Parts: sequence; structure tokens; C-alpha cells
Amino acid sequence: MDEIHEPHTREDANENEVITESSSFVKGETSLELSNPPKVDSQVEILHDKVTKQIIKEGHGHNKPTKYSTCFFHYRAWSEGTQHKFEDTWQEQRPIEMVLGKEKKEMTGLSIGVASMKAGERALLHVGWELGYGKEGSFSFPNVPPMADLVYEVELIGFDPTKEGKARSDMTVEERIGAADQRKVDGNALFKEEKLEEAMQQYEMAIAYMGDDFMFQLFGKYRDMALAVKNPCHLNTAACLIKLDRYEEAIGQCTIVLSEDENNVKALFRRGKSRAALGQTDAAREDFLKARKHAPEDKAIARELRLLAEHDKVIHQKQKELYKGIFGPRPEPKPKPSNWLILIWHSLLSVFYRLIALFKRETHKSD
Repeated sequence: MDEIHEPHTREDANENEVITESSSFVKGETSLELSNPPKVDSQVEILHDKVTKQIIKEGHGHNKPTKYSTCFFHYRAWSEGTQHKFEDTWQEQRPIEMVLGKEKKEMTGLSIGVASMKAGERALLHVGWELGYGKEGSFSFPNVPPMADLVYEVELIGFDPTKEGKARSDMTVEERIGAADQRKVDGNALFKEEKLEEAMQQYEMAIAYMGDDFMFQLFGKYRDMALAVKNPCHLNTAACLIKLDRYEEAIGQCTIVLSEDENNVKALFRRGKSRAALGQTDAAREDFLKARKHAPEDKAIARELRLLAEHDKVIHQKQKELYKGIFGPRPEPKPKPSNWLILIWHSLLSVFYRLIALFKRETHKSD
């Protein structure tokens, strides 16, 4: 099967199923967008007299890209002197493709750094202006002044072996879809080994072959072929992110699929799980109910709806107890002892005044 399945999502689920935890009502962490270069304490490695590298996160495997390898990576870039960030492919959600040895002149320093990295590695690069945008700076990025040294935070998603520099743009539609499909298969194998980060890198590389510029050109059967690879990669990435408690990112992956196929049951289900985990119970219920319309016998959907109902019941009971304490029946006021004493005192005074009046009348008669 091409896609990772939830348990019991279908009666005939096979060995590619992914066992995921039930929704929990805890808020997940969200990633922070960096406005300044990260602080790194690792050893400085000199790659070139104008390029140094510090590893932020170790990669995996032993291989590194060679000349004419097609590399896929994300990066953030700053002008070192001003600390102005001028590019961020994570924010744009579009990884860069670069063929080593055929890169643009202003990316020479960046390519030297990328060539030293393993798949999955993240590093901080310092590049001298001579291997960046040169004496003139950048017309496209006004934040890059003349003779600006550069700082890059780079993550190498992965790379294709040397193909004499054959970039995606030079491939036929069938070649691009085939290359993406192979990445998806590799990702599924890594997922089964619980290598989630590595699996996601394979899925992201597969998706990179199916960029917006490529998809806009496809119609009919070719678009269907491409979506049959692209959408499962987004959904499988979401499954990885859910297991890593990265719910906001999982919601984003599912929403991409739903923009193409609004009734996709797996996208609705996984987005619902992510929303429930973030405490967005109303939105989660909406996703699960819509998924149930298209898969009424699905046991996993029924289970998640039952969990939401139980959660709502607990919340309602807590609110009921709270409101009972605040707005409970007002107790009847009890008479204070001092009120009786005052009444007795007034009665005694009344009797006393009457006696005085009677005494005065008797005295007056005797006179």
C-alpha cells in the first residue's frame, strides 16, 4: 500500500498500518520562527577560507553529496553585519533544489556548506561576501548590502546521487512522479523502523518533486498520478508529526490534502486527532463527523468521537460543580440575638413611661 493507515480504519488494513495514540487533551508545542541566527556552541569547522560550519543537529548515514548531486534543503539567511533575515524557505514551505557544481554564483559558499553535510544534518554556516552576493550586494534582497558576509542556518533534507546534474526541470513528468514515488516508498520503510525524522525527510523530498509550479501544469491522468503520490506523502508526514506531538504542523499537512480533496477521510481523521490534542474540541468534532459521513462503519472515527463525548461530559460536570458553588441557593437569614434584646428593652421602657404617667395623675388628684 502507498499510504500509512490508522488501526481499524478499514477492516482489511494490512501490515503498513501505523499504531497511533488516542487523542489526548494536552496542548502541543509550536515551533518558533527565528528572527536572529541561532546561538551554537559546537566546534567550528573550516570548510574554506571563506566558509565555516558549526553543526546544530547531527545527520544520519555516512554518505555526503558529491558533485552534480541534486540536493534538497531548507535554509534561513541573514546579513551578518545587520542581522537582517532576508530569506526563509521554512516559512515559505518550499525547500530549495540545487545541483552541486551548477549552483548560482551567489550560492557558491552555501553549496560548499551543503556538500559537507549528511542527510538530516542541520548546521550554521558563515560565508564571506566573496562567495555570497559580492561587492554589489543583492538587488533581489535589499537587506543584503554590498560586501555583506552571510549567515545561513541550513538543513539538508536529502540528495539524489549524481545524475550528471539532471534537475527536476529537466525531467519528464513520468520521471518526476517516479522519483517522488521512490522517495515515498523509502519513507514508509523508515517509518516502519520508527525513524520518524528520516521518514519525513523522504516524504518532503518526494513532495519537492511535486512543487506548485509543476502541479499547475498537469491535467487529467497526469495530475491524478501526481496527486496519488503527493497526497499520501502529506498524510504520512502528518502521521509522523502526530507521533512526535507536533500537532500544529500535522494540521497544516492535512489541510493541504483537504484543499485538493475536501472529503479525504484520512486527512479529516488525522486533522481531527491533532485538533483534539490541542484542545480544539469543536473543530475536532467537526472533522470527525465529516469523516464519519464518508466512512460510517469506521471504528477509529467512532472511538475518537466517543473520547470527545467523554471529555465534554467531564468538563460539563466540573462546570456544574463550579456554578453550583457560585450560584447555589441563598441561605435564609437567621435572626440575631441582639434583635430580641432590643425589643425587650423597648417594651420595658414603654411600661416604665406608663407607670410614671400613672404616678403623676395620682399625685395630681391628691393635691
